[in-house]
Amino acid sequence: MAAGSLLALLDDIATMLDDVSVMTQVAAKKTAGVLGDDLALNAQQVSGVDTSRELPVVWAVAKGSLLNKLILVPAALAISYFLPSAILYLLMIGGAYLCFEGFEKILHKFLHSGKEVKQHETEIAQAISDPKVDLVVLEKDKIKGAIRTDFILSAEIIVIALGTVADQTFSKQVAVVSIVAIVITIAVYGLVAGIVKLDDLGLHLMLKKGKSVYKQVLRKIGSLLLAFAPKLMRGLTILGTAAMFLVGGSIIGHGIPAIHHASEHLAETLHHLPTFGGFLAAISPLVLDGVIGILVGAVCVGLFEVANRILPKKQSNQPAN
Repeated sequence: MAAGSLLALLDDIATMLDDVSVMTQVAAKKTAGVLGDDLALNAQQVSGVDTSRELPVVWAVAKGSLLNKLILVPAALAISYFLPSAILYLLMIGGAYLCFEGFEKILHKFLHSGKEVKQHETEIAQAISDPKVDLVVLEKDKIKGAIRTDFILSAEIIVIALGTVADQTFSKQVAVVSIVAIVITIAVYGLVAGIVKLDDLGLHLMLKKGKSVYKQVLRKIGSLLLAFAPKLMRGLTILGTAAMFLVGGSIIGHGIPAIHHASEHLAETLHHLPTFGGFLAAISPLVLDGVIGILVGAVCVGLFEVANRILPKKQSNQPAN
C-alpha cells in the first residue's frame, strides 16, 4: 500500500510538472511580444556608458530586475488569489499601456527629425567626454532609469503570464509565473549583454593582424558585426513597437467579448474564400489586433496630452500664498 501510494504521488507530481512545463511555454509565447521592446529599451539605456563598465551596468540592472520581480510576482499572485476578477482589468490596463507607449514612439519618430535626434546623441556624447561630468553619477542615473523601465515592463510580462493561467490552480499559477519571471530575466539580460558587446567584438576582430586568409576573414566578420550592431538595435526597436500594438490590441480585443467574437467571425468568413482564404483567415486576427492597438494607443496618447495641458492650468490658477 505504501509503495502504491508513493508511486501515485510521484505520478501526480510528474503530471503536474508536465502541465506546468506546457503552461510555461504558452505563457512565455504570450509575453514574447513585450521582449523585443524590453531588449531594445535596456540596450539603449546602457548606451553611452564607458565600454569597460557596460557589463557591470547590465549586471546591476539585472539584479534590480530580479528585485522588481520579487515584489511584483507575490503581489500579482496575491491579487489572483484574493481578487481573481481583477486580473482581467489589470490585463486591460497593461494592454492599453502597451498601445500608449507604442503610439507615443511613433509620434516621437514623426515629430522629431533625424537631425534633431542626431544632435541629441551628439550632445550626450559631448557630455560624457566632458571631464567635469561625474561619470559615476551618470552611470547610477542610467541604472536607476533602466530599473524603473524594467519595473513597468516586468509588471506587463507577469500580468500577461498570469492571465494565461488564471483558470488553473493556485499552485500551478505560482510555478508558471515564477518560472517565466526567472527565465525571462536571464534571457533578456543575457541577450542585452551580448548586444551591447557586439560592437566591441567586431572591433576586436577588425584589429586582428596578419595576412593569412583566416585573419582576413576575421577582420571581415568584425567589419560586418560593427555595421550590423546599430541595425540590430533599430530592428529590435521596430519589432518591439509592432509587438506592443499586436500584444496590446490582442489583450484589449480578448477582454471585450464583442470584439473577440467579431474577430472569430471575420476569420471564419475569410476561411471560406477561394485560393487565399486560409492565409487571410490566419493573418486577420493579427491585422485586427494591430488596428485595435493603434486606435487604443492614439486615444490614450490623446487623453494623456489633454490631461497634460489641463493640469498645469489648474495649478497656475491657484492663488499664491
